[in-house]
Amino acid sequence: MFDRIADFIRDWYGMKEGIPLHAPSITQMDKDYVADAIDSTFVSSVGRYVDDFEKIVAEQVGVRRAIAVVNGTSALHMALLLAGVRQGDEVIMQPLTFVATANAAAYLGAEPVFVDVDRSTLGMSPEALEEFLSENCERTDTGDCCDLVSGRRVAAVVPMHTFGHPCRMEEIADICQKWGLILVEDAAEALGSYRNGKACGKYGQSGIFSFNGNKVVTCGGGGAIVTDDETLADRAKHLTTTAKSPHPWEYIHDEVGYNYRLPNLNAAMAVSQLSRLNRMVDEKRMLAQAYASFFADFDSLDFVEEPEGCRSNYWLNAIIWHDAAKRDEFLRYTNERSISTRPIWQLMCDLGMYRHCRRGSVETARWLAARVVNLPSSVRFPV
Repeated sequence: MFDRIADFIRDWYGMKEGIPLHAPSITQMDKDYVADAIDSTFVSSVGRYVDDFEKIVAEQVGVRRAIAVVNGTSALHMALLLAGVRQGDEVIMQPLTFVATANAAAYLGAEPVFVDVDRSTLGMSPEALEEFLSENCERTDTGDCCDLVSGRRVAAVVPMHTFGHPCRMEEIADICQKWGLILVEDAAEALGSYRNGKACGKYGQSGIFSFNGNKVVTCGGGGAIVTDDETLADRAKHLTTTAKSPHPWEYIHDEVGYNYRLPNLNAAMAVSQLSRLNRMVDEKRMLAQAYASFFADFDSLDFVEEPEGCRSNYWLNAIIWHDAAKRDEFLRYTNERSISTRPIWQLMCDLGMYRHCRRGSVETARWLAARVVNLPSSVRFPV
């Protein structure tokens, strides 16, 4: 069985070995845009490509504003700060996520709280969110949500779209409204993904994206905060630019800010890549269809397909082995043959720095963490 899967992957990519999990798709146009940025001498955080990047991302998501930052983690940090998260608060998120989701809360002195995920989306379960809130929390006279067990204020909810597959955002948004919680959408992996025709990143007070080297659209690093709130966007731009007030020559900083500015060099590559986002997503969806057809007659595993009503970018394709031991055997087999496959992340609630944090049931997340494998998902040829 393993050899059949390995042969399929080799045939798709036309390679016998050295098949990466997700290599960037880089074209001559990308190089030309970066060269143009170099020639302009605007290689740092000021330049037309930064402005173009923000405009294109906002148009792609269908929001009023996008704010360019240096990576997805800094975007999350800033989005939670702007949501009012402060020292001692709790931020509800899923345990099955990349560590940046939890770290962003910790940067602000807040505590992550973990609720379970859906098997169908791999993302936050609305039922698990509502269960935790109903069993542990109440609204105060001021409208805040208080965790009666810990005594902490619950400030925000951060669902994450795992591998680009959208969570059940309408239900999560309704629960947040009911409990007075700010919704911040971790769409780091979901640029170009839609739920019921609405782009990921558009559901909350703000959303964030990553443009890391392994994402569908990359510029080596890079991130973006997206929002329809002009006041919030202006403040995000100010804080991520070291809180520097405009002046022809003086250095005036009016509060503690952050040097989270995206360099023009990186923005140039991102602008080039964004021009062909739809073509790259189409190519990735073609691979996902091929994987789905290939795995259809396998009784020992399931291919992870986009949730109903969604159009996923299929950032990383994944299979779920029914037998956890078989998953581990497959990981060894493929990696020993230079085919890059990876397990899903360790649960955040199992990491040493977050083991003490509050949680609801994480039964589904734990089951998935033992069985999910990511498969090579690169775009085959530059498009």
